[in-house]
Amino acid sequence: MTVRTIKVTVNGTMYERTVEPRLLLADFLRGTLGLTGTHVGCEHGVCGACTVLVDGDSMRSCLLFAVQLDGCSIETVESLGTLNNLSPLQEAFREHHALQCGFCTPGMLMTATDLLRKYPLATDEEIREGLSGNLCRCTGYEHIVAAVRAAKDAR
Repeated sequence: MTVRTIKVTVNGTMYERTVEPRLLLADFLRGTLGLTGTHVGCEHGVCGACTVLVDGDSMRSCLLFAVQLDGCSIETVESLGTLNNLSPLQEAFREHHALQCGFCTPGMLMTATDLLRKYPLATDEEIREGLSGNLCRCTGYEHIVAAVRAAKDAR
């Protein structure tokens, strides 16, 4: 079995690990690093539940191999806040009841983090367009859009 040593920075902490080349980033984060906030849904890059930020850009961790991220900086939902100290975006999700079952929430939060950092999001339509790659089976979109709008307005 071939293995490779990679170095990645995850949520500000540098990790050096030996991994199989076929290990998906989602499995690396969840199984190797114990960061279970990244959810695995469709495993085809369609649902967005596994979205993380790689060097500042939102990406599907179920479509990336961990070895591809050697030298990269990764942010997961765990980087946003804690139960006792929610980020403004997490607080907006709580206040606007944008959580529903919670399965899509980590991916929605990470996508929204990327959007809020890069775009003015002047209209709800822009927010909807930005989130369109993330699926919510509980149909909490109106609450999610309201939460992102509130976080945008608060900054």
